[in-house]
Amino acid sequence: MDPTRTDAGRGLIRRYGRWAAIYVGLWTLIALAFAGQHYLTSAKIGRPVAWTDSMIGALADWYAFAVLSLGAIRLARRFNLAGPHWGLRLSLHLVAGMVFSLVWILLRAGLAEVFLSSGSGRPFGEVLHNVVVATFFFNVLVYWVVVTGAHAVAYAESLQERERRLLELEGRLTSARLHALQMQLNPHFLFNALNGIATLMYRDVDRADAMLMKLAGLLRHVVDRGHETRVSLRDELGFLDRYLALEQMRFGDRVQVRRELEPGTLEAMVPNLLLQPLVENAIQHGLEPLADGGTVTLRSARATDGRLCLEVRDDGCGLPPGVSAEGGVGTANVRLRLRQLYGAAGTIDFRAPPDGSRGLWVIVHLPWEKPAK
Repeated sequence: MDPTRTDAGRGLIRRYGRWAAIYVGLWTLIALAFAGQHYLTSAKIGRPVAWTDSMIGALADWYAFAVLSLGAIRLARRFNLAGPHWGLRLSLHLVAGMVFSLVWILLRAGLAEVFLSSGSGRPFGEVLHNVVVATFFFNVLVYWVVVTGAHAVAYAESLQERERRLLELEGRLTSARLHALQMQLNPHFLFNALNGIATLMYRDVDRADAMLMKLAGLLRHVVDRGHETRVSLRDELGFLDRYLALEQMRFGDRVQVRRELEPGTLEAMVPNLLLQPLVENAIQHGLEPLADGGTVTLRSARATDGRLCLEVRDDGCGLPPGVSAEGGVGTANVRLRLRQLYGAAGTIDFRAPPDGSRGLWVIVHLPWEKPAK
């Protein structure tokens, strides 16, 4: 026997068993409430009845309603008044309400004849007439209460289903937007890498050839992991190492990389290809214009508010006065991806070093997420 099917069957039994218990419990509570009312009213008018008789009569009444209501609920879900041809559906429910009442009367009169009227000498017709006069319209009212409740539950379920579909569509739209942003980022990165290789071709063909091989490996990594929107910081740094090896073939000792990473942050989840465009900007706009190059520092830490804090610092030439760091393709792309993934919880800031030294600090804050197990 397939254990998966067995577990699914047990789950289904538990689910329907829970709903059956709630259904029976609800009707039992109603029966007990009416039994208590009948018991107290009878005592007040001077015609006391035993609590057992009152409870048995009420349970018989409302359990009969419970059985018949199963059909009423099914009919209400099958012929919803909010659907097309509501006039015909309303007529159907009007007839069904009268049938519901008459069937209950026959059932209740039969129970009264068997359990309560034996030995009384009253004919069954008299018992039936008394039940019709006393309960017909009340029974119709019970039918409509059940139908209204079934309509309310169906409407709530439709709202939940609509909300679920909306969330699913929003998730797909977000994924599509992220994929589009990532597709925009990859050509930008590829163009810059090929431009660097083309420049090197006139100075050192062997090194340019080696750069092409490293670029091929880097692109293979992008293709293999490009469908993932989030990766661990450890994986992101692994990709970044490949990129930095490519860049250091261009710049040699002019580009130094320093890492100040908290070990506990390496398994935190970050957007795929988050750091590469930030490091690329630091090298291209911060260090490359300087004859002696400089250092890029990568930092990771758990912020005081619980979020993950990532920093890309460089000691390059910094930003000229009045120039924004947010105008480039890479940084604009990162900001949009953070907004898509995290809303206001994902931020990116650009700051000059607080001690007045040259360079630029890029600080990213993300919600703290660990990989799903």
